[in-house]
Amino acid sequence: MSQEKRSALMAKIRGKNTGPERVIAGRLAALRLKWVSHDRSLPGTPDFVFSRQRVVVFVDGDFWHGWRFPLWKDKLSLKWELKIERTRQRDAAAHRKLRRNGWRVVRIWEHQIERDLDNCVGKMLAALDQSQLRKYAAPGAKAGNLV
Repeated sequence: MSQEKRSALMAKIRGKNTGPERVIAGRLAALRLKWVSHDRSLPGTPDFVFSRQRVVVFVDGDFWHGWRFPLWKDKLSLKWELKIERTRQRDAAAHRKLRRNGWRVVRIWEHQIERDLDNCVGKMLAALDQSQLRKYAAPGAKAGNLV
C-alpha cells in the first residue's frame, strides 16, 4: 500500500465513539450505570467518566496506543513510530495526573474487549465498587483492607 493510500485510510479512523467504546457503552447502559463520555476537562479526555466515584476509563486501540509496542515498532516508518510513542507518553502523563488528583484509572485494550467483554466490564465495576468502599473507610485505610 502506498504511503498516500495508507495515510488516507488512517485519517478516516476516529478517536471518539469507536466500535470498542460502543460495545462497552452498550453493556454499561444495560447495567443502568450513568457516565459522562469524553470529558475534555480531565487529562487525557477519558472515554468514560464516573464523577461521583472518581473513576475514569480509557478504551485504547491496540495500534494507536501501542499495545506491546516494543515488539513491533521497528516495522513502522519513523513517522508512525514517533506518533505512537508520543501517544504512549501522553497516556502515561494523563494517567499520572489523574491518579495524583484522586481518580482511579482503568485502562482497557481493544483486544481485551474482543476476547472477554465480561472481564473488561468486571474491571470497571470493581473499580467503581472500590471507590464506594473508600468513602466509608477510616482515614489512611487502604481499599484492599476494607473487606
